[in-house]
Amino acid sequence: MGLNPHQLREYIIRPVLQRLDLWSEAAEELVLGTGIQESGLVHLRQLGGGPARGLWQMEPNTHNDIWNNFLHFRNKLGLRILGPYTKPDPMRLTWDLAYACAMCRVHYLRCPDALPEAGDIDGQARLWKKVYNTPLGAGTVEEYLSNWHRIMGGVEA
Repeated sequence: MGLNPHQLREYIIRPVLQRLDLWSEAAEELVLGTGIQESGLVHLRQLGGGPARGLWQMEPNTHNDIWNNFLHFRNKLGLRILGPYTKPDPMRLTWDLAYACAMCRVHYLRCPDALPEAGDIDGQARLWKKVYNTPLGAGTVEEYLSNWHRIMGGVEA
């Protein structure tokens, strides 16, 4: 049994996105759906010994690329994400839910595509596949949708 998705949404995702001034219902839903797809809200380390970490299964190379090529030029946002820490550390993705959530949201922020509307789980699954999993990734839109409905009980967020 994983984390309660409703509590994760209410107590981690929403406050983090609001603190970053990146909240919308659609963004909140997409970040939740990404966590559901990537880790089932259970795994903090990629199964099979891969490099991905945290509920959002971000790889250290992706983490570092976000800092070097996106947040490096957005100091105010970077400082809000880091909080009291002085430097970005991909190991934080494993144990700091707020940090991992923020990095997931910023990963989507780098994409020029508009976020799908809140409730458009199919559109969110397609954006996850394009941006987060990438066309070369093993995940599928159908798998995302299946995992969303399994964990959310078929209830739209």
